This record gives sequence, structure tokens and C-alpha cells, in this order.
Amino acid sequence: RQTVISLIFVIFLALNRKKTDYCIKLWQLDFNQRIKNHSSAPLTRPILSELLKDYLRPNDKISALLKSGHLISLRRGLYVPGPATDLPLPASFLIANHLRGPSYVSLETALSFWGLIPERTFEVSSVTVRTSKKFTTPIGRFSYKQLSLPYYAFGIRRVEVAEHQFALLASPEKAICDKIALTAKINLRSAKQAWNFLTEDLRIDPFALKTLNTEAMSTWLEDAPKKGSLNMLIETLKAL
Repeated sequence: RQTVISLIFVIFLALNRKKTDYCIKLWQLDFNQRIKNHSSAPLTRPILSELLKDYLRPNDKISALLKSGHLISLRRGLYVPGPATDLPLPASFLIANHLRGPSYVSLETALSFWGLIPERTFEVSSVTVRTSKKFTTPIGRFSYKQLSLPYYAFGIRRVEVAEHQFALLASPEKAICDKIALTAKINLRSAKQAWNFLTEDLRIDPFALKTLNTEAMSTWLEDAPKKGSLNMLIETLKAL
């Protein structure tokens, strides 16, 4: 009789475990469906709390989702879908905009995006009005350098970087100006210096330099850092 009772108990546990596993899978599928319409941008804590409002303790559920691989934390209060969801990540430029805002992608990352430099960048570089900062996340590295208003606001474009995903990005002209403004010990005093910086240090194709909009760049000078260097840059480009 004891053996029969033990067998029944084992069967009960097995059935209960299967039921639990089935419920977990159903819940996971439900969560995937819930965030699917929001996965084209990083998920904020308020969005997740709204999606999980049916639960008594949404914060505990978020912690469980992080442990199960359904969410990845980029920083406190900002997340992207984890590998367990099989959902694509938002574009890295869009993530950069959200990770520390206000900001826009610039410097080598923008120069590479516009095809001005041959190197592919492995860190997303941005400019912000906030203090400079670096983030090392499970999906990559993001760096931010500070520039002040009103110069910060010039030359920013809203670019579609993936389907239905738009990010703020420096124009080619602004990315070059930002690079000069934010690179220590760069002081362009002659056309030769400016030319060598563009074609040797940055390795920008001379033909690409002829396409840059110097008129737009000139309108930024009054409020720009390193006015002398940027003015020399503009005059060098105009002479091409």
C-alpha cells in the first residue's frame, strides 16, 4: 500500500511539473506577444510596468524576466528583448539615442555610416549636452562626449536606420566638425594642416570632401568651439 501511495505521489508531482512548465511556456509566449509591438525601440520601466500591470508585483516579474533571458538590461530602467524571446534588437543607433539623452550619433560612427571613412566602428560614439560618459552593455559599447548648446543642435538629421526605426545622427559635415571640436590638441592653423587631418588622419576620400555643404557649416561658426580650426576647415573645403 505504501508503494502505491508513493507511486501516486510521484505521478502527481510529474503531472504538476508538466502543468507548471506548460503554464510557463504559455506565459512566455504571451509576454513575447506583448512586447512585440514595442520591440522596435528600447523598453523603459514605465512601458514594462504597463505591459505587466496584470501582475501584483511587476517589478518582481521584471527581475524574473532578466534572469530567464527574456530581457536584457542596458542600464537602470532601460531594456531590450533578450535571446529567449527570439525578437530582434532595436538598431544600435536608436539604442544610443535612448541610452543617454538628449544625444545624437556622431564622430567616427557617423563618419563610417555616411561612408566617409573606411573603418568600421565597434563602439557607437555620440554627442550629448550632458556630461561625457561610457556604457559597456551586454550588446555593445556606447560612448558620449559633451558639447554645449546652441552648437549642439546644429546639423542633426533624423535617419531611418532600420525598418520603422529612426535615429538622430550628425550630418557628414557636423560629424567632421564634432571630431575637430572634441579631439584634444587638434588646432588647424593652415590649409595643409586641415588637409592632412582630413585625408591622412581620418582617411576621408578627397572626392567625398567636395560634396560637403560649406555654407551650412559656416552658419555654425559663431556658436562653435574651436572657431579658428573650423574656419580653416571650411576655407580648405571651399578651395577644393
